[in-house]
Amino acid sequence: MVYRREGGEFWSRRFPDKKPHPSAKFPIPLRLRPRFLLAAALIPCLLAATGWTQTWRQAQSGYRLQLPRDHASHPEYRIEWWYYTGNLADGNSRRFGFQLTFFRVGVRNRPENPSRWAVRDLFMAHLALSDLETGGFRFAERLNRAGPGWAGASTETYRVWNENWEAGLGSDGRHRLRARDEDFGIDLELEPGRKPLLHGQAGLSRKGAQEGNASHYYSLTRMPTHGRIWIEGRKFEVSGLSWMDHEFGTSFLEPEQTGWDWFALQLDSGQDLMVFQLRRSDGLLDPHSSGTLLDVSGKARTLGRSDFSLEPVRTWRSPHSGARYPIQWRLSLPGQRLSLTVTAAQPDQELRTPRSTQVTYWEGAVVVTGSHGADPITGRGYLEMTGYAGQSMGDVFR
Repeated sequence: MVYRREGGEFWSRRFPDKKPHPSAKFPIPLRLRPRFLLAAALIPCLLAATGWTQTWRQAQSGYRLQLPRDHASHPEYRIEWWYYTGNLADGNSRRFGFQLTFFRVGVRNRPENPSRWAVRDLFMAHLALSDLETGGFRFAERLNRAGPGWAGASTETYRVWNENWEAGLGSDGRHRLRARDEDFGIDLELEPGRKPLLHGQAGLSRKGAQEGNASHYYSLTRMPTHGRIWIEGRKFEVSGLSWMDHEFGTSFLEPEQTGWDWFALQLDSGQDLMVFQLRRSDGLLDPHSSGTLLDVSGKARTLGRSDFSLEPVRTWRSPHSGARYPIQWRLSLPGQRLSLTVTAAQPDQELRTPRSTQVTYWEGAVVVTGSHGADPITGRGYLEMTGYAGQSMGDVFR
C-alpha cells in the first residue's frame, strides 16, 4: 500500500476512492534516534499472543562495535533497525529528501516449531520521499515475516530486505539502496564517507536509568550519494549527502518518557551533529537526552543534557492526524559556540503507517542556518519527532 499526499490531500493510490476510516487516527507516534524502532509498537500484542517468556541479550558496556561486521544483523537482540535519510538534488537543483528504514523485531528467540514458517522475527520497512519543489510527500510500508525469503537480514554480511526493497554492502564498500513502490522509488549508491561515529560510551547509548535500557548505536554521518529516484514514472538523476543510523538492543524507554525530538545535521563547515531530547510526562526533559558532535578533523565529542538546548519556535498542525509539531527549532551548543535555527524544508512530512507499525510520526528534511562563533553557518539534515499524536512512548517501550 502506498499513500500519497499533495496539496493537503491524503489517499490510497491502490484504492483511490476509499478514504481512511475516521477511527484511523494512529495515535502511537514513534522513534527516538537514537531511533527507537517504530516496529516495537507491535511487540506487546505479539508477546501476549505467544506467551513470550524468552530471554534476549541486553545492550551493555563491554561490547566493541566493529565494521563492517556490525552492519550485519544481531538476532540475539530483540530490536534492530537500519535507518537511511538524505538530502539530494538533480542537475537543475530540484531538491528531494528521502528516508528508507528496515526494522527487525524479535517475536521468539527460539521458536519451538523448526518450520521456516515459524515466526521468529517480524520485518518492517518504511520508504518516504519529499519533493521539496512541489511540496509533495509520499510514503509506503512493508510488513513481512521471513517465510520463504519474503524478508530478512543476514548475520554474515550486510544485506537486509523486505520484498523488493533492499539495503546492502557491495564488495567495494559502498552501500546500495533499492526500493520502489507503485508511483515512486529510489536506487542509490552511498559511499561510506567519514569514519563511523559511535554514540554514547563507545557506542553504548543509554536511554534510561534502568539496566539494559540502552542500544548499541553508531552512525555514518556524511555519505556521498548518487543515483536516481522516480516519481510517477519520471526519473531524476540525483546526488547529495545521506546519513545512516544502525541500532540494536532489547529494552529502551521508561514509563515516564513520553516522546523525543531527534536531529541529524550535516553542517557546511564540515561538522556533523546528532542530538536528541527525551520528553517526560511531568513536562521536564529526561537527563538521558544526549548527542554527539563530530568536528572537521574527525574528533567526536559526546554531549550531555547540559551541553545543548532546544527551543521550539514555530509549529504546524497536521490536517491528517491533528497533531501539532514544532517545525522550527532553536538549537544552541554554548560550549561549542554553535547557535542554529533548524527549519522543516516543508511542513507536511508526517508518516502514518497503518499496515506495519500503526503509528504516526513526523520525519523529514530540514535546513539549517546560524552561526559558529562570529561566522555564519548553514547546513541540511533530518528531524524526527514522536509523542505528538497520542500514546506515550514510555508505554510502548517498557
